[in-house]
Amino acid sequence: MTLDSYPRVLESAAQWHTQLAAIKRDNPAVDFSWYGYDILANLWHIEGLLGSEHGSLFAQLAGQPVADIGAADGDLAYFMERLGFEVDVLDWPSTNWNGLLGARRLHQLLESNVGIHEVDLDSQFKLPRERYGLVFLLGILYHLKNPFFVLEKLARHTSYCFISTRIARNTAGGDLNLEQAPVAYLLDPQECNNDATNFWIFSMPGLKRLCDRCGWDVVAERRVGNVVTSNSSSPDHDERAFLLLRSRHV
Repeated sequence: MTLDSYPRVLESAAQWHTQLAAIKRDNPAVDFSWYGYDILANLWHIEGLLGSEHGSLFAQLAGQPVADIGAADGDLAYFMERLGFEVDVLDWPSTNWNGLLGARRLHQLLESNVGIHEVDLDSQFKLPRERYGLVFLLGILYHLKNPFFVLEKLARHTSYCFISTRIARNTAGGDLNLEQAPVAYLLDPQECNNDATNFWIFSMPGLKRLCDRCGWDVVAERRVGNVVTSNSSSPDHDERAFLLLRSRHV
């Protein structure tokens, strides 16, 4: 696989997307349901972070371990394995969509060597390895009780990190503008998608300051979704931030 061209990586991702859908279709879940969202779509959002300047990042990291944290069924992790990386999945059964049964089933079907590790990110956790070249932390940050600890921990063990998380420009009623302030909004348990594991909705300045305080440089950023009137609660006003981070410690 040629890693120095990210468009080629996306070609392979599109092929893997089709193959994986067929695998799941031909192997119906028993006593669990496959994860309900398209994790691989994140790779196309990441393209907007890499551009021409960082398009060879995967090639630069060849031979270095990769971690997929909050991996759902591991669709992305198993794709990175196909690209030639050693990969670890880090997730916690009680907060995973299907208790990690989907990831373990794919592991069996694919005869994979990906490591599946049960790690509670809300604890004082340890990583399976001392060093990673790259970590994916996609759609997880606003579910964490202590995002400061997690980001600081990763910065000491990881060279690069892709992050995505929900952000907002306003509070739900529109009475408070968050766009210019480095803040995090603490959600009520039923306020956002009726999901008590949703904790923090950052402003973009707040998210970037958090990363900086935890030892990361923001290499690239992009915003997707409702990039005009996003708020902290409504599914119709959902905005996501994608960041490429580089550790100042590793």
